Amino acid sequence: MMLRLKYILTTLFLLLISLSITFAQQRNFEAIESEKIAYITKELKITPSEAQKFFPIYNKYSDELRELKRAKRGETPQQANSFTGVKRDVIAFDAKEVETKKKYREEFAKILGQARASQFFQVVEDFNDLLRSTLQERQNNDRRKK
Repeated sequence: MMLRLKYILTTLFLLLISLSITFAQQRNFEAIESEKIAYITKELKITPSEAQKFFPIYNKYSDELRELKRAKRGETPQQANSFTGVKRDVIAFDAKEVETKKKYREEFAKILGQARASQFFQVVEDFNDLLRSTLQERQNNDRRKK
């Protein structure tokens, strides 16, 4: 009986730790996504009325690209095998990514105009570069503190 109680408590403890890590990661993702949206809005000078139309499409674009990248990494086996029958055909995934970006550039252009729709992809790259350098800087600072 005591062994069983110990097993249940250990299982619950591990479950709680797993859940707290998952929630922390989700909060970090949401915080980064909020910063990204603010950065895009500022850099592309998106007006409030444009934002109402643009960001629902942007969310679909982000979801589609995220799923494609997960499949490219082999995290979704059904999608990974659907590209020319070869598991994780990098060229097929890259081609699909370009196709997706072209499709959404047309959608973005209907709201923002052609120039800002094309600029969007550079703004996202700039944000990702900024994020990477910030994370790198934090890691370097953490190493110096140790």
